[in-house]
Amino acid sequence: MRRLKLQVQISIDGFIAGQNGEMDWMVWDWDDEAKKYVSEMTEPVDCIIMGKNLAAGFIPYWENVASNPDDPQYVFGKKMTDTHKVVFTKTLDKSEWNNTVIAKGDLIEEVNNLKQQNGKDIIVYGGATFVSSLIKAGLIDEFNLFVNPTAIGVGMPIFKELDMKQNFILKKAIAFECDIALLQYEKK
Repeated sequence: MRRLKLQVQISIDGFIAGQNGEMDWMVWDWDDEAKKYVSEMTEPVDCIIMGKNLAAGFIPYWENVASNPDDPQYVFGKKMTDTHKVVFTKTLDKSEWNNTVIAKGDLIEEVNNLKQQNGKDIIVYGGATFVSSLIKAGLIDEFNLFVNPTAIGVGMPIFKELDMKQNFILKKAIAFECDIALLQYEKK
């Protein structure tokens, strides 16, 4: 069975975006070790899933990066652009993006169907409501939380939908030079 990995930047106080979606608090100038870690983590991935709102910015951003061979993120941009994507939405009827399909069915059923298919790992990037639903349903196998050195006080959490305790095992902790700490957890 394919594994579903979460990769997300998160504040020390547990938010993935400000109250209105602000991301100006995130560290964007990552050191080489952090970039290498993300490249290695995404190497065994052949499917990206996300909600419609994130897709509207994520997909065009990486398409732009992948169209410029001089961009320092070109290789990673090509990986993001070339990887098959599934966008979960209730409002779109067809994909607006290349290499992307729309999923409109039951979230748990759709994700379990993806996990049962042949292939490599699946990665999810967000947004907050979408990830919260996946966590609540127990669908995420590996949590890669990139903890930023900032507390924002109020914002969009990803664990707010939990209606029962979930236990995790810490698999890895890395402090990067850019002051981000990676905490990697798996379901217990």
